[in-house]
Amino acid sequence: MAHALGIDRNAILLDPTRYRVPATFAALVERRLRHEPIAYITGTRGFWSIDLAVGPGALVPRADSETLLIAAQAHFAGRAPATVLDLGTGPGTLLLAALDEWPAQGLGIDYSSQALDYARANAITLGMADRAHFIHGSWASAIVGQFDLILANPPYIATDEQLPPEVQNHEPHAALFAGSDGLDDYRILAEQLPALIGSGGAAVIEIGSTQAPAVTALLEAQGLHLALHQDYGGNARALLATRGPAT
Repeated sequence: MAHALGIDRNAILLDPTRYRVPATFAALVERRLRHEPIAYITGTRGFWSIDLAVGPGALVPRADSETLLIAAQAHFAGRAPATVLDLGTGPGTLLLAALDEWPAQGLGIDYSSQALDYARANAITLGMADRAHFIHGSWASAIVGQFDLILANPPYIATDEQLPPEVQNHEPHAALFAGSDGLDDYRILAEQLPALIGSGGAAVIEIGSTQAPAVTALLEAQGLHLALHQDYGGNARALLATRGPAT
């Protein structure tokens, strides 16, 4: 309703009788009844300290993904990463949130041109176009060099798993599904990450709530040290990987 009225949501909560239902509201409700994500209907989603433009072709940011930034804050306590790499950046979610947190330079990679269009537009809107750069690619296959902070929210859902209609029928499957066990992209990342983590740096990877043992094994096999971080609901949600003992 606030979106249809073009006002802040809090204005309705504080004085709901002040407003009349606009003619555009019914069509928005019909879209929601067809399980279209609210973020697609309004065209925006708040994440961390920023608001992001999102739409079809881009994964909707989830609050649980903020766990990666909390883990990074703990690792870099008292200092700031100078360089940030976001693998599978989508609409720029993790990268732009990190750049709002620290005065760093960032690079976002995604295989979806649609998602990258949103990411570039979001960087401009947030005044970060001079610090956030985006390229089309498959994980880190085209990346050379090291970064202080690497963030990644890869697909981790098994291909035969059933999801709610608003996810299954609307969000990009390439950003959701990762093979019969949901681990296909972790296998790729595990081989790429050790060469990308700079001295004193860390990679923080989102995982499904039951995947900590399997992903930990993949990363430890590459010589990385792991620390597990939980989301707001107390579920396993992120692994912080370093080349030395992790925190």
